[in-house]
Amino acid sequence: MTKVRRWYDWIPHPVVMLFGMLFLAALMSYIIPAGKFDRINVDGKDRVVAGSYKVIQSDPLSMMDVFLAIPGGFKTAIDIIFIILASGIMFGFMERSGAVENAVGTLVKHLGLRRRFIVVWIMTFVFGGLGIFVGYENNIAMVPVACVLSLAIGGDLMLAAGISVAAITVGFGLSPINFYTIGTGHKIADLPIFSGWLLRSILCFSALSFLAFYNIRYFKSIISNPSNGLSTGIDTSGFALTHNIEAYKMRSMDKLVILSFLASLGIIVYGVFVHNWHINHTSAVFCMLAIWIAIITRCSQADFGKTVLLSVGHVAPGAYMVGLATSIKVALDMGNITDTIAHHLSSSLIGLPLTVSAVGMTLAQTFLNFIIPSGSGQALASLPVMIPVGEVIGLTRQTTVLAFQIGDGVSNLINPSLGGIVAMLAMCRIPFDRWLRFIFPLFGAILLISIIFVIISVMIGYGPF
Repeated sequence: MTKVRRWYDWIPHPVVMLFGMLFLAALMSYIIPAGKFDRINVDGKDRVVAGSYKVIQSDPLSMMDVFLAIPGGFKTAIDIIFIILASGIMFGFMERSGAVENAVGTLVKHLGLRRRFIVVWIMTFVFGGLGIFVGYENNIAMVPVACVLSLAIGGDLMLAAGISVAAITVGFGLSPINFYTIGTGHKIADLPIFSGWLLRSILCFSALSFLAFYNIRYFKSIISNPSNGLSTGIDTSGFALTHNIEAYKMRSMDKLVILSFLASLGIIVYGVFVHNWHINHTSAVFCMLAIWIAIITRCSQADFGKTVLLSVGHVAPGAYMVGLATSIKVALDMGNITDTIAHHLSSSLIGLPLTVSAVGMTLAQTFLNFIIPSGSGQALASLPVMIPVGEVIGLTRQTTVLAFQIGDGVSNLINPSLGGIVAMLAMCRIPFDRWLRFIFPLFGAILLISIIFVIISVMIGYGPF
């Protein structure tokens, strides 16, 4: 009997998918006319000048250009690539110390497996809160903690990804105080910073609540039938508990390692909010923490070297994927077609009914996110174009910024060209094709919820406050 292929059976391997997108970007440079907006420098960042789009001489990518885009992508994404390596090394030393396993084992021992669904609900909101208040790539090092916890309560690595990667992505993407998207968007729109926070907060809470329900539903399905799990066959070494739950207790060294880890997170949060730290500062803190843990656990020079290289080996595939994903954006920029796509997407909204235009703007920003995966970069490239279009068709600036935030934030869940999500999935060893099988229904549901909020914003004339 011939097996019927499901939609997810057609998903190619992530590396094949990214190479396909890279070649598609090159093909588009032959089809789509090249064009450019004028740009002005504001606070060190290039901002598009509305109404300045012009067609320029096309320069389609040659085969050599396609493969030159790959090292260009690695160069562009070097900050994210290094934080993956730094996070992997730091967690490698924490794993070697036994502190994470003992801490999670002790927690499960005291809570009991009877409360494991409550644990999933709480941890989904904890990781969502990290996305809201701390950022995105800054949380990469937290993902392995979810892996250990998920396996300890009877879940799998996909549940760990749902608890951590999905929650961080949703929290960050729909955060009412996101410095990168809302902060940049409000500055471009001349709106009070983080204004309209109440509607955004309700949207973010609603999306995280649905995610928690989705995670628990998946957890129950694999408890009742382990064959429903989507991470079967993935190596769990370093994540799984090695002792009986009743045997776990926290040693003095474990407490020192965990306190050092929490202190490093506190330093990072302080640096981000007070000194405007970026990804490289976080990487530096992780490297220092790794050395500190090696010192206090009396790691020999031989074990130090082995731990570093073994840890790098675990996360190297994810680092490679980030560089390859970024090469797609580099190729589009080399072909000068990114601005053309943004121009035509915005122009297509004029003349539509108001609510349809608002939804269309959300979907247009969703599409743009696959081309410009940086939130602040997409804001600088699209909002100076979208805001005047929105005013022409009757949308408030706040609604236009909301449509941008949703299009950027929600599509991050399924965006293979976004380095951050590829990096976090690599930390919990989840291939992107399996991730899509898990997350796609959730992506559709959260996008629908978000579009309802966009329609509400149109109905209430969503303003600055």
